[in-house]
Amino acid sequence: MNKSYSIQWEISSEYEGILLREFLIDQKISKRTLTSVKFDGGAIFVNDTEVNVRHLLKVGDIVKINFPPETRSEQLIAEDLPLKIVYEDRDVLIVDKPWGMNTIPSNDHRTGSLANGIAGYYKQCSLASTVHIVTRLDRDTSGLVLVAKHRHVHHLFSLQQQEQGVSRTYEALSEGVMTCEQEVIEKPIGRKDTSIIEREVRNDGRYAKTAYHVLYQYPQAAHISLRPETGRTHQIRVHMASIGHPLLGDDLYGGSRQLLKRQALHCKTLSFYHPMNNERMKFESPLASDMKGVLDILGAVEKRDSLC
Repeated sequence: MNKSYSIQWEISSEYEGILLREFLIDQKISKRTLTSVKFDGGAIFVNDTEVNVRHLLKVGDIVKINFPPETRSEQLIAEDLPLKIVYEDRDVLIVDKPWGMNTIPSNDHRTGSLANGIAGYYKQCSLASTVHIVTRLDRDTSGLVLVAKHRHVHHLFSLQQQEQGVSRTYEALSEGVMTCEQEVIEKPIGRKDTSIIEREVRNDGRYAKTAYHVLYQYPQAAHISLRPETGRTHQIRVHMASIGHPLLGDDLYGGSRQLLKRQALHCKTLSFYHPMNNERMKFESPLASDMKGVLDILGAVEKRDSLC
């Protein structure tokens, strides 16, 4: 039997005598969700009795909302794929994505994505939810991905993202010697006129902001940490290329593939407020093995050159 999603609250004195509708909206249950609960198979209970949203609340009432089961799109094929699950509870799933895997399927690659694997995992767990990716990564970027396990949880994360409550840091390897040890890049990004994939810095683009600092400078490349404060497509890659330091392996934006066959970018940390209890949570992923291997090579070259 598929497990549907529900939330329960105990009514405090501040909600004495108000309509259930107003309480639920105050809990950030959207009007669209309330409509879905009413017409798509959900239900609302007060003290185990089904009620409508015009019910008047009293102190000590137990309110429970059963959300309707979610239907996965037929375009999202559930697959049994290996997943590196970092954390999971009834609301949140965090996965460490390898490079070379799409976050979501595309017209050209309908299978093999992280979303396909999560759909397969949900099917095994009999979870009546579709896949709600909160933070996406490019195909060849590795690291942490945040997933909401229900539509309402995704809605709460979307509100949190508007207030910059969801934060990520990345580690990358950039070409050349950095003249600034740390910098904030604020340049608008838009799609390149001649490509459906490539982005560029352009005056009519959307505002984008990335902060970075150098962790270690090698003779020909830098190990850097970055914090994007906006979420534009290819933002880190475009911003680093725009200052003359494309990421190693990122041939789309001018990086060399001599040492690495994909862009040297890894989502290292992920932090957010848990949507149900507001607890601040933070997770960390070890640097991907191929990027560690490049660091070893860069270190060996530096050591050799210092002995010459």
